[in-house]
Amino acid sequence: MIKAYAAMAAGAKFEAFEYDPGQLAKDEVELNVESCGICHSDISMLDNDWGFTQYPFVAGHEVVGTINAVGEDVTSVKVGQRVGLGWHSAYCNTCPTCQSGDQNLCATAQPTIAARHGGFADKVRAQANSVVAIPEGVNPDSAGPLFCGGITVFNPLVQFDIKPTSKVGVIGIGGLGHMALQFLNAWGCEVTAFTSSESKKKEALEMGAHNTLNSSSADELEAAAGQFDFILSTVNVKLDWNAYIGTLAPKGRLHFVGATLEPLDLGVFPLIMGQRSVSGSPVGSPGTIKKMLDFAALHQIEPITEYFRFAQVNEAIAKLREGKAHYRIVLKRD
Repeated sequence: MIKAYAAMAAGAKFEAFEYDPGQLAKDEVELNVESCGICHSDISMLDNDWGFTQYPFVAGHEVVGTINAVGEDVTSVKVGQRVGLGWHSAYCNTCPTCQSGDQNLCATAQPTIAARHGGFADKVRAQANSVVAIPEGVNPDSAGPLFCGGITVFNPLVQFDIKPTSKVGVIGIGGLGHMALQFLNAWGCEVTAFTSSESKKKEALEMGAHNTLNSSSADELEAAAGQFDFILSTVNVKLDWNAYIGTLAPKGRLHFVGATLEPLDLGVFPLIMGQRSVSGSPVGSPGTIKKMLDFAALHQIEPITEYFRFAQVNEAIAKLREGKAHYRIVLKRD
């Protein structure tokens, strides 16, 4: 039996829960969970904001643990190895996107916390090729958030071939944005943090920003016209996106990783005349996750993390709901 914490209904508190996972599949591994990050996506799923949550619901998709069992066909990892597991726990492995190494775009990829149970537990199972080894130089205690938040902001750097000479802006200096600043600085970019918080300006500079820009000031946005090659939006609220388009250089790109639910109200002519682009992306493939972990190890990049015990899961969820996390929350085994 696997011992977990589950919510029995939308928005409910997590409570002790046990389930029988059945026989380990030939292509799966089972992890002893050492820690698990809490992401805003866990709360969205808990509340059934996206309409496909199944209850009892065991959250947790930023998992770090050691492998305690492998299926008979598994050769890529071994018992005792420390690995991480992110948003996806399985892929079809046969579609064109999987075959080309873009498993994260697989139409039938299985989320770790949708139609299966996640990492708020003592054990979790996943397809072997969805877990990635934790390299030397990456702190396993804080590594969990890299497997969702970290890869979400790292993936665009690879997908869009961001140059070390690029001028890049980051909108929102929170759970995603604070990692983006670190990655972009180490990537070699000139980094500007867009923030309306005076208290975050100093911290943004300490985390890798070279400049800050007051995102609530129309004058500062206007003064930045034509500056940025790439802007990464990590927020989930509606902003004046046309003002940000105006700060893009010709051929610049406004890229979304924050899931704003309201439609984008964009003027087309600034896009056409400057050959600018608007795009979005999810988490990355296992191959890109490995690149990110190696990059993080080399440059000593680490999420800023607060820790709670698994038994404090409801306290941790409440803190994240209130927007008081600084900047990521990880549940650790007692």
